[in-house]
Amino acid sequence: MRKQDNIFFNIDLPLLIAIVLLILIGFFTVYSVSYDSESGYIFDFKEIYGKQLLWILASLFFGIILLLIDASFYQKFADYFYVVTIFLLLVVLVMPPIHGARSWLGIGGVGIQPAEFAKITTALFLSKSIHHTILSLLNVNSLFQILLIILVPGLLIALQPDAGTLLVFTSFLFVLYREGVSFDPIILFLVSPFKSIKVKSTWLGTHFIPFLFLALFLCLLSLYLSSSTYRVYGFVFSGITLLLVVLMSLGIIFLLLILRWGYPRNRKMNLIILASTLTFVLVFVSFVSFAFEKIAAPHQRNRIQLVLGLKEDPNGADYNRNRAMAAVGSGRLFGKGFLQASVSNVRTNHVPESETDFIFCPFAEEWGFMGSFFLIALYSFIILRVFHIAERQRSVFFRVYAYCVGIIIFYHVGLNIGMNIGLAPVIGIPLPFMSYGGSSILTFTSMIFILLKLDSQRKDVLR
Repeated sequence: MRKQDNIFFNIDLPLLIAIVLLILIGFFTVYSVSYDSESGYIFDFKEIYGKQLLWILASLFFGIILLLIDASFYQKFADYFYVVTIFLLLVVLVMPPIHGARSWLGIGGVGIQPAEFAKITTALFLSKSIHHTILSLLNVNSLFQILLIILVPGLLIALQPDAGTLLVFTSFLFVLYREGVSFDPIILFLVSPFKSIKVKSTWLGTHFIPFLFLALFLCLLSLYLSSSTYRVYGFVFSGITLLLVVLMSLGIIFLLLILRWGYPRNRKMNLIILASTLTFVLVFVSFVSFAFEKIAAPHQRNRIQLVLGLKEDPNGADYNRNRAMAAVGSGRLFGKGFLQASVSNVRTNHVPESETDFIFCPFAEEWGFMGSFFLIALYSFIILRVFHIAERQRSVFFRVYAYCVGIIIFYHVGLNIGMNIGLAPVIGIPLPFMSYGGSSILTFTSMIFILLKLDSQRKDVLR
């Protein structure tokens, strides 16, 4: 048999070994957290760890099948996969809610989350669309078409509602930035009617990241002020109203500065940039406030307020986060040892969902700071390795997909560990390859094995 006929030929072994190691760590953590001395048989498929083992074996088997498929298949049928996922996201909206959300499809007693698989299909279709787009000639219409690929599943996921997965979909914007979509669409939209005004892509690219940080700052500030009221000269104003007044005042001040001291040849361009920026800021702040007050569920508002320190409820709404931090802290430097988690195991239930969204807690409790450091280092290696694989691709499709995989894993790791240690609100997002759940392990394993297959055939692509 020729080497080329071997499915493991040219596979990136460092990444594969790191993923397998992480899956093993995840399985034994699930086993430890749900261990019962009366039924501690590792192949007891009625227990949580037994079900997880079945999902791991099924995911690895499915991963091998993905390696057997030629890389061109994923590019050719990416749009069909995407359409099927959109259909499933529509179907799930009419299903009975589970824990207040319509996120699951029941198939023969097995529940799956279409939103998890939407990450893969969106990444594939986005990669295919960018591959067939000349980014240097990108205009507002073609940019909107690309953004629509992200927005459609994102809006359907928001209707479930699933705030964690919705937040992960914003990661694709950074992939667009890496591929050269580095301009602010609001500025382009406002500038486009003025044919005499040319906006250099380098200027817009330089200001894209500051715009993202501005949006993040305004989002946090808006959330902080949404529940606040202030008394000014005997009148009571909401925090958002005062913020909008301050922003409008700053806009007027900058307008006067441009008119008085701005260079005449750049004055029109500066005025348009000021108008577009101010429009973006006012609309964005108003939308965040409206979404927080009218769209977000009460428990979601509580979680955000708890993280921002606007309220305290250690034994109520903030119970999970407090107990999670207590479990992580109880591990100290070297941890309590395997099977010794006392705060975060399933039996005591001091940390609800410790086998799923809070799987980092029992791991940190058992292995302490040193074990947690090793786990984060392993995740960092995987993410950096995926980015390294992305940069050596000859195909735009291969490269964009690899970056999608890397940034999705980065988002999941950062948000999950962040909510386990009190730095992020509890939004229900699994830790890749570790959290209990079939949809999660199957999604991330498939994502990686598709990447391994694409990378193994990178030399077949002509420059």
